[in-house]
Parts: sequence; structure tokens; C-alpha cells
Amino acid sequence: MIAVIGAGVVGLAIACELAVDGPVVIVERNQAPGLETSAHNSGVVHAGIYYPTGSLKHRLCLEGNPLLYAWAAAHSVRSMRLGKLIIAVDGDDEATLDGVYRQARANGVPGVSWLAPEATREMEPSVRCVAALLSETSGVIDQAGLVRSQVAEATSRGAMLALQHEVVGAERDGGGFRLDVRDGEGSRSALACDVLVNSAGLRADAVASLLGYDLDGTGVAPRLRQTLNKGRYYDIVAPEKARRLRHLIYPVPEHRAGGLGIHITVDIDGAARLGPDTEWLPADAPLDYRADDTRREAFWRAAQRYLPDLLPDDIAPGQVGYRPKLQRPGEDQQDFLTWHDRGYVHLGGIESPGLTASLAIARHVRSLLH
Repeated sequence: MIAVIGAGVVGLAIACELAVDGPVVIVERNQAPGLETSAHNSGVVHAGIYYPTGSLKHRLCLEGNPLLYAWAAAHSVRSMRLGKLIIAVDGDDEATLDGVYRQARANGVPGVSWLAPEATREMEPSVRCVAALLSETSGVIDQAGLVRSQVAEATSRGAMLALQHEVVGAERDGGGFRLDVRDGEGSRSALACDVLVNSAGLRADAVASLLGYDLDGTGVAPRLRQTLNKGRYYDIVAPEKARRLRHLIYPVPEHRAGGLGIHITVDIDGAARLGPDTEWLPADAPLDYRADDTRREAFWRAAQRYLPDLLPDDIAPGQVGYRPKLQRPGEDQQDFLTWHDRGYVHLGGIESPGLTASLAIARHVRSLLH
């Protein structure tokens, strides 16, 4: 028996991949799959540009991009290769943008090129910038549709999905594992498995702690402790201004701040939004997905640098998301963590580009186990 903890897009992809090897049960604490990190994000299919060459984020994103588009086509999941413009808003950004281009070349990312100023104006007339890169393979996908297709595929391959079941205890038992699982009514049961894949996302380090691993990396395990990063979005609600935007538009990245800056995404239904921003939270902070209007001024000022006709009343509070990060405040970005220890696979810091890389991550997990 293989147990996968977490029914987000990564856990579901892993369940699909491992179901060919034997019985799989997916343990998910929420009342439906894909309700946390998998749902509360931009739905962007990334190209693999920003990540250090040779890192898991680089390799698995680059592999996962065409795999995800192919999955979408095969399973009738809506996706679009919109293309992404990465822009230098002013002269101070040009050196950083050149570094982004050089990173894309080093990473072997296809379809990345410089745009002439007139081409940029033709593609996005309302965007102000002094230079821009075009990433042709970037796009968006319907996250909810992806989750539904993964559930259907996993169950068709024999996997079982246990919703409203939370792992509250775990220990090694002989050559396998014994999980203490609590259901939505508070009843507890035991689940025995030979292989345990921890794809719990925001709670991955808490599950590792149940097994007795030292989260700070002083024992046999690497550093497993995650930090929590909150991201708010604002929707562009002025219809005529939202309709003008046809591509993903990203200023140069702010990796040390924990993200890619306040950027514009256009979702699968054509709605345009700004964000996310970044806010570091204590690890035990409660998850509050309610929108608030505390960041309007900051969002407007950030976006108005490159959307000069945007007004404060053109935006409204949108969704809120949380990202599990291995990066700490002030540090450089950290790679995905995939660690295998005697039948236990730990997935840590699965933030962006986790959605894009999900199918490639699943293949990688299978290779670790075999």
C-alpha cells in the first residue's frame, strides 16, 4: 500500500503516477481536493526562466511545462499559451532584465526573445516600459479543471481518495508506516502502508515532525522547516482596462522579497488581476482566506508604474493565497526539496512553479522510489 498525504495538484499527480505500482490511498484533510495552495494561485504555466540552472525548480518546471499542456489537451482541461512579457519599467531595471534573459538562455528555455519597443506597444498598448522579453511558452490553466481531471484519472487507476481525513500521528512500523488518521467527525483509525509520500503542502513539515524528524536539519534529515508566506491579489474591475490586457505581464523579479513582484495575470476566463504581494507570517499563523482592502494603495502604486492609466478605483480585493517556503525572510530563493528516507518521501517548499512542475514532480518521486 502507498499512502499519499495531500490531494493538491502535486499529490494527485503522484497518486496517478504511483498507482501503476500498487494500491494507493490519498489522504486529504479538507472536504474536497485542491482547496489550498492548488486553488489560491494565479494558474500560471511557467516556462522555467527564473530558477538557478540545474535546480529542481528549473529542471522540473522545464519538463513539466509541455507535460501539463499535453495533459490539458488529453483531458479536456482549459489552458492557453498566452505568452508572458517580462518588463523593465525604467532604466534601473534593464540590467536585471538582461540577467533574466541570460538565466533563460542558461536554462535552455525555448521561445524567450527580446521585443522591440514598437512590438511591445503593439502587443500591450497600455503598458509602459523601456524594454521587454517575451516568453512564448508561458500561459494559464484552469486549476479546478486540472484537479478534477487528476481525481478522475487517479481513481480510474485504482487509487482511493479519503477526504476529511487528517493525519494526526505517524510512526515507522517494521518496514513500513502506521498512520493515525482522524476523520471529519473526530473518529480515529489506523492506516498501514509500505510507502509514505508527504505532499501535504503547507503542512508538510508538521507531518514530518510526527515521524520524529528534526525540522532544523541537525539530524539525518535536511532542513524541513517551512516558512509561511501570504499573498494577496487585487482584481482589475474596470472592464475596458482589463480587456486591453492580453498577456501575462511581469516586472523584473524580487526574489529576496519572496516573490516575483506585483504582476498582472489573465486567467482562463479572461479576468485580469494584480498580485500576489508577499507577507511573511509565523509558522503557526491561522490560514485566513478572506479578502481585505488594506493593500489597495500599495498595489495601485506598484502597478501604476507600468500601467499609468490605472486608477485606485479600478481595482478591488481579490483572492488570498499561502505559499510553503523553505526560504526565510531576507534569504535567496530556495529550491524544491524532495528527500527519500527508507520508503518515506518528503516534498518541502512546493511553491511556484509547483503547479507547472506537478507531473514532472510525480515522475521524479517515482524515480526516487525505484
